[in-house]
Amino acid sequence: MSPIPTNVPDDDEGDDAALFRAAVGPVKPQAAAPEAPRKAPPRPRARMAERDEIDARSRLQDSVFQHGLDEMELQAGDALSYRRDSLPPRVFQRLKRGQFSAQDELDLHGATALQAEGLLRRFLKEAHDHDFGCVRIVHGKGLQADGAPVLKNLVDRLLRQRNDVLAFHSAPANQGGTGAVLVLLNRA
Repeated sequence: MSPIPTNVPDDDEGDDAALFRAAVGPVKPQAAAPEAPRKAPPRPRARMAERDEIDARSRLQDSVFQHGLDEMELQAGDALSYRRDSLPPRVFQRLKRGQFSAQDELDLHGATALQAEGLLRRFLKEAHDHDFGCVRIVHGKGLQADGAPVLKNLVDRLLRQRNDVLAFHSAPANQGGTGAVLVLLNRA
């Protein structure tokens, strides 16, 4: 128990405020409230990569909409095939024969062209992030479409525009045939 302060006036009514000040003692004024913490600056963005992605998407959409779906070269039974000059022909022959094991697969059945494009871009980014060398993309043959197969042509055009794609070829019959494509990726 603390002692009763002696410097308090001794009268019956007592001044409550004086009693309180005597019990608390001298006080110091409080310093100004500190400023609220500043918001962290935004994380840097890879603007050139974003612009490249937008440009590639724009070129792809322009080619689809300018030429129309009827003018696309590939039909349901046509094989997809592409090889960069830097890839040895021997490696490309192994890809054509299905001698590379696909480390991941994307099935685009039922997707619209816009959905398929987004799915394909994310899939290839994840494959690159996981350092996969070969992946399979199932696009279907497009037999339900009136005219040329939309997804097959979309996959063909998109893969040709990507720097991380070394080669691709329609899968052997036991791996999907002309309804799927095996893709060799650059492991950079």
